[in-house]
Amino acid sequence: ETSDTTYLEDDTYDAGDPKTFDLNFKGPVAKRSCTDVLCCIIFILCIIGYIILGLLAWVHGDPRRVAYPTDSKGHFCGQKGTPNENKTILFYFNLFSCTSPSVVINLQCPTTQICVSKCPEKFLTYMEIQFTYRTNKNYWTYYSQFCKSTFVKPAKTLTQVLLDDDCPIAIFPSKPFLQRCFPDFSTKNGTLTVGNKTTFEDGSGKTRNAIELRAAANRVNKILDARTIGMKIFEDYATTWYWILLGLIIAMFLSWMFVILLRYIAGLLFWVFMVGVIGIIGYGHCYQEYCNLQGQPNSHLTVYDIGIQTDISMYFQLKQTWFTFMVILCLLEVFIILMLIFLRERIRISIALLKEGSKAIGYIPTTLVYPLLTFIFLSICISYWAVIAVYLATSGVPVYKVITPEGQCKHENTTCDPEIFNTTEIAKACPGAQCNFAFYGGKSLYHQYIPTFQIFNLFVFLWLINFVIALGQCALAGAFASYYWALKKPDDIPPYPLFTAFGRAIRYHTGSLAFGSLILASIQIFRIVLEYLDRHLKEAQNNISKFLQCCLKCCFWCLETVVKFLNRNAYIMIAIYGKNFCKSAREAFNLLMRNVLKVAVMDNVTDFVLILGKILVTGCIGVLAFLLFTQRLPTIIEGPTSLNYYWVPLLTVIIGSYLVAHGFFSVYAMCVDTIFICFLEDMERNDGSTERPYYMSQSLLKILNEPSMQTKKP
Repeated sequence: ETSDTTYLEDDTYDAGDPKTFDLNFKGPVAKRSCTDVLCCIIFILCIIGYIILGLLAWVHGDPRRVAYPTDSKGHFCGQKGTPNENKTILFYFNLFSCTSPSVVINLQCPTTQICVSKCPEKFLTYMEIQFTYRTNKNYWTYYSQFCKSTFVKPAKTLTQVLLDDDCPIAIFPSKPFLQRCFPDFSTKNGTLTVGNKTTFEDGSGKTRNAIELRAAANRVNKILDARTIGMKIFEDYATTWYWILLGLIIAMFLSWMFVILLRYIAGLLFWVFMVGVIGIIGYGHCYQEYCNLQGQPNSHLTVYDIGIQTDISMYFQLKQTWFTFMVILCLLEVFIILMLIFLRERIRISIALLKEGSKAIGYIPTTLVYPLLTFIFLSICISYWAVIAVYLATSGVPVYKVITPEGQCKHENTTCDPEIFNTTEIAKACPGAQCNFAFYGGKSLYHQYIPTFQIFNLFVFLWLINFVIALGQCALAGAFASYYWALKKPDDIPPYPLFTAFGRAIRYHTGSLAFGSLILASIQIFRIVLEYLDRHLKEAQNNISKFLQCCLKCCFWCLETVVKFLNRNAYIMIAIYGKNFCKSAREAFNLLMRNVLKVAVMDNVTDFVLILGKILVTGCIGVLAFLLFTQRLPTIIEGPTSLNYYWVPLLTVIIGSYLVAHGFFSVYAMCVDTIFICFLEDMERNDGSTERPYYMSQSLLKILNEPSMQTKKP
């Protein structure tokens, strides 16, 4: 019997063509050339442009505009070298006006805001000051520090003060928080008070109570409530930080142990789980419910008899419902058992590959440290993106807008000049209107393109994030491929495989990795745009547009998932053969399609083991942390005894443990995927003869040598 397979001794091997094989292939190709050079050039130019954008944002932006509060004139409170250097706190003239609808639209409270050195500590009104000024001038001295300009005496009438907006008509006891004066709320005998008072004069002749002031400062109150919680959370972290660190170290150790032990327990975990699933499905709960309904009134009715009911529990009182469940579960159990029978060999191969992945990590332990390098790179990208976003947002000069307390002026939200605002027609047409600082902007070419720069900042950020992940996948794939294609393991494994693979990926395949990352970043930016449109056009949408938008979201999510899968396998082929992205993606796709059943089984088995590992590590650490922080282990170890919220360090430990486990298992998943691709290649190019021996381990070779899968003959 003749074979139509061709064996090549040059570099013309095509992994996508099962009819041609390179006879001299012995692992990742060493002689390589740069791939996807054009995309590499574009990527480098984008990075240079990103750096230039950062420099421009640094020149024009001013993060102090975020750190320091800004008064109605656009001046910083507490900025050195200015008249407000010693005035570090922002004071609101009339906090009651913050209930205006314009607050939601303009994100600004329509009242005058000035910088002060300290917050008011007592109740005073402007009218009270006018009466007491003749006998005691100290009250006016205290009150005048909350006015826009210094007055010798309170000579103006209340009406004139309101028109000129020079002073607040009343001040209340306040405390500084986030460099702003907020009312000093407290509770006395279950009653809300401000400065130990339940009612007070608002300066305009009206009597107000603390509840009204709290309603006026509703948004502020949420921050005030968060202040106490924040302080308690900070105290809990200060008390338990070393316990949290210890928990993360234990999680790291457990993750490492789980990965190493998988070579011994992977098969046991899978089959125990499958037996458990079959047992749960086969549990006779449906039959018991069916028997219990025998003789019950109306249980013989059908779904058609009772029709559509809003109370779903009514359907569970019918024998027909439980009989249907029994039939479905029986069919499901038969299907699972048949799948396990027919796919048992592929399941055995998958379990053997899982064990082989654990063995590979044991021989190349430096791969477990690589997630730390990825974390550092991702942190740099995220930090750079956040800094540029802040600098871009604070670029420009102060822009002032017309704000009215009632929000019913036709000039509302138009640009104005605070220096001449009182002499303009707007002030006359809209009594009570103010020209307050709104945001930072400008009319130059740079300021006009700030929204475009923000989009560019986001897009390059996504590109860099995906590139860093792609670089890690390619480097790990190269290291694990070096392990697989070593004929005598571990003697033939090249020295420093991870470092060598990382260098190859950077030197030769930056363009290919950037190409795959660009595709993924483009899809992600479209998803972000869809989310943005959905949030801002939610009220204007009808049912049809909502349905279409949901379909688009679902399609883009599926597309992103598929592209991630294809990219991952393309990077493995790049690490092995050193070809460009398109060829590698095509060859990986063709290889996987020729072994689609193995791929499906392998993915499911791997996902199950990794999910089980994450649950096991996170659950163990979570249980120990719960027992420790709730003082359930006093006889074994004494934990912290004075926690305000034990769930704060508990959640921190649980989330941190999950992230640690995810970092370890992401390396393991990449290892298994790489070994799987290499295994498929090994199966197609070799036959186990002396001339073309298998590179797989002895455990895999034993499975292949069974009668169901005969070794090929030369």
